[in-house]
Amino acid sequence: MTQPLPSANTGSHDLPVSPALAAFMSTSWAATPLPATDRVPGYQVMPARRARLSALFPGERLVVPAGQLKVRSNDCDYRFRPHSAFSWLTGLTGEEQAGTVLVLEPDGDAGHEPVLYLRPRSPRDGVSEEFYRDRRYGEFWVGRRPDLAETTQLTGLRAEHLDGLEKLLTGRQIGLRVLGSVDPVVDELIGTGGDTRLAVALSELRLLKDAWEVEQLQLAVDHTTTGFEDVVRALPAALRHPRGERWIEGVFNLRARAEGGGTGYETIAASGAHAGVLHWIRNDGALDPTQLLLLDAGVETDTRYTADITRTLPLSGTFSPVQRQVYELVLAAQDAGIAALRPGASFRDFHRAAMRVIAEGLSDWGVLRIPAEQALREESGLYRRYTLCGSGHMLGLDVHDCAKARAQTYLDGVLAAGQVLTVEPGLYLQPDDETLPLELRGIGVRIEDDLVITEDGARLMSGALPRTVSGIEEWMGALLG
Repeated sequence: MTQPLPSANTGSHDLPVSPALAAFMSTSWAATPLPATDRVPGYQVMPARRARLSALFPGERLVVPAGQLKVRSNDCDYRFRPHSAFSWLTGLTGEEQAGTVLVLEPDGDAGHEPVLYLRPRSPRDGVSEEFYRDRRYGEFWVGRRPDLAETTQLTGLRAEHLDGLEKLLTGRQIGLRVLGSVDPVVDELIGTGGDTRLAVALSELRLLKDAWEVEQLQLAVDHTTTGFEDVVRALPAALRHPRGERWIEGVFNLRARAEGGGTGYETIAASGAHAGVLHWIRNDGALDPTQLLLLDAGVETDTRYTADITRTLPLSGTFSPVQRQVYELVLAAQDAGIAALRPGASFRDFHRAAMRVIAEGLSDWGVLRIPAEQALREESGLYRRYTLCGSGHMLGLDVHDCAKARAQTYLDGVLAAGQVLTVEPGLYLQPDDETLPLELRGIGVRIEDDLVITEDGARLMSGALPRTVSGIEEWMGALLG
């Protein structure tokens, strides 16, 4: 006979709370204010950012959510990171911001008043048991959240309880623009997919970095440089491990967590032929001292700005002749790309300059069976078999920053002082590519640096990491002793 299914599924692993325990938990708690902090980092630049956004949408209510927690497995969530536009406008970057929403409320001649709607710290007065019973938001489970007054102190913005957001968004609207597909709760309240123009504006306003942002990006680059040094020192242990790529990933990620919020993207630790997989993040391979390691990694600061640097290193400490041949072609391409960076230049110019060097080199090697000039034509592009992706992108709060910006202001636009971007040409010579001579197969090289456009060119922010063959060999030799 079939047994009936139980009437309830397993939920919380915790024991029931008795009335006596509930009463006991509501008494005798000392005040525990947040550590003394006057303002969020970068507080001084936030008002100007909000004013620039306000000026684009006079008289309209603007809604920019931080986002919601996302389930990783069963009742465990992924680590939360607020949406970059929300952090850019508020300076709030912490994991406790899940569910918070910034509303820019029309305010006559003042433009807009910024108001934060948030889930404040739960009281411990017996009215709510959240602080010790709620696994997702309770203070005993996930840590302290600021209350409304503390939020105002941190940001200088009026703070309201999140419970008031539904009435605001579902009542009579004066003209509403919402950054959609960030917070499903907000999307459901408004019943539409959000406003494209607001999303575009928030990306395009971030194309030019202010001085404080450049400082944060330089800090991210400096920590990333230290992480690369950690990796080189760890190579002997990584070479002994059956999953040496993962050892490398772990070493770098330790530095990222120790110095910032973590990594700005999943670390690529690709050895040998894995380097031909552009976004290799499985990182489960062994390391062979006769091969190269392509390490693409970036530390994200506590303020959420990320570096994005790639170095291709000989695991033996010394490049072989064929590895040197490939590396020096990629380096020459990167040098050409960097030389093309200046205000007023087309964004695509540095990629074109780098690809010309790559195509000419492949033609000289006899890999390309047609002249470089012919391969570079749009109707051909045959050189791209060996270097498929673009040569760089904007960098900031997102590793691929400002992605919602219109092509006319980004990809088809011109460079301007204050923009931060990467230059990262590469050659990805697949192990099964029969157009290649055997000695070139399975070699992948990418060299990536972060640069800020200046009034007369560009400044290399990641110059502390060597780029040349001799510089890398000397650097690795010194670190390995």
